[in-house]
Amino acid sequence: MPTMLRVEGFRFFFFSNELQEPPHVHVERGDGYAKLWLDPIILAYSERLTRAELRRLRELTAEHEGLFLEQWHAYFGR
Repeated sequence: MPTMLRVEGFRFFFFSNELQEPPHVHVERGDGYAKLWLDPIILAYSERLTRAELRRLRELTAEHEGLFLEQWHAYFGR
């Protein structure tokens, strides 16, 4: 599972077997977890993250969306 970014205690990553899904990121912080679709950014689901953490997570995802999409497409070749 390639890690794309670590910032503010969040780890943004994707699983290498998810080519069949549209671009997205998984995020971990402590025991919390979330999945966000990219382009547009939509929260797919989350567990054990506060509203403040989810808000910051969306902000960070928007800030780094270009990087995430670039890394996704480079890895999966599309």
